[in-house]
Amino acid sequence: MRGDVNAPSAIPLSGWADAQLTALAVLTGSRGIAALSGATLLGERAALNGFSIPGRVSAGGGCQLFEAREGHVALNLARPDDRELLPALFGDATVDGDDDEAIASRLRQERAEEIVAKGRELGLAIACLDEQPVSPALAVTARGIATIPASRRPLVVDLSSLWAGPLAAHLIGLAGAEVIKIESRNRPDMMRAGDPALFARLNQHKANVAFDLRDPPDRDALVALIRRADIVIEASRPRALLQLGIDADALVREVPGLVWVTITGHGITGDAAQWTGFGDDCSVAGGLSAALFAATGTIGFGGDACADPLTGILAARAALEQRQRGTGARLILSMSAVVAEALKVERNTYANALDRTLQRWAAGRGQPFPALAARPTGPVAALGADNAAWLTQCPTC
Repeated sequence: MRGDVNAPSAIPLSGWADAQLTALAVLTGSRGIAALSGATLLGERAALNGFSIPGRVSAGGGCQLFEAREGHVALNLARPDDRELLPALFGDATVDGDDDEAIASRLRQERAEEIVAKGRELGLAIACLDEQPVSPALAVTARGIATIPASRRPLVVDLSSLWAGPLAAHLIGLAGAEVIKIESRNRPDMMRAGDPALFARLNQHKANVAFDLRDPPDRDALVALIRRADIVIEASRPRALLQLGIDADALVREVPGLVWVTITGHGITGDAAQWTGFGDDCSVAGGLSAALFAATGTIGFGGDACADPLTGILAARAALEQRQRGTGARLILSMSAVVAEALKVERNTYANALDRTLQRWAAGRGQPFPALAARPTGPVAALGADNAAWLTQCPTC
């Protein structure tokens, strides 16, 4: 392993991430990928923002672990509108959604499984400490048309935002692909303004094309651009794409060799398709906080929203392996299940090292994240900077 899992406060699951990066470097021959470590990608946001090793409040501060009846609940309130949903969550219009002590008091009265189910119906990012993922880490929902692997530089259309998807596109870019980041002119990637340092790290060297997705000609232009792509990466709910006139499965079947990567919190089948999930709560849903509790007897978060970087790494590997096969496919990744898979593999591969890592992690609570080797950040395109260059190349746009 590139990361030292026996080092004080080593980041949990960095060993699994190392193994994925090693496989990706061998597959692509990329020196840029070979130079990365799992610890670097799992600890990058924390290092850029000066985060400390978390306890019951996540490193970024948006998610908390609360005690409930018959368990613990991770409640992510990172979005501005999340707290407005709390009166509906508790069935009490008098609940003060800005008062964390009041939220904690109410949650202690609720059964963990029941409040999580209700929260998911409302669209909250919420998870139980002891739940099991309902979807596989990686699944295929559509098989595409075979094509002879192209010798030209592959084109990646990155429709995703925040962390996991942009990281996947960044890694594929390090392997030599040309990457276009797609943003809405009306609602740009929230990380652009919310965490500009991480945004720059993940989106460096990408072209940027911005659309107004409410405008039919812009939607048509986006579909035309997608049809030229070799790999598409997105993290949307199925109905959101269909409302834009984008049928991912149909495009995979129609466009020779198209590899379509869908990143989700919990999969796209059944009720889970509508569940909201972000890195911290999905890490809990995948069992990382339960493993920390089993190893140390303490309740807390393992790492910094690690479901995001773990999923981004696996998404890049899966997409490039599929492209190498020369057959299009739609690949579905579940962030919570990726964490569960990484836990399973580390426990089976590294014997007691995982528990030792978790014990050192818990002992380092409140201390800075482990020091990381710095890596450079290249140029970052402004919103819509490359519209003219890319859309004029498209005869149907």
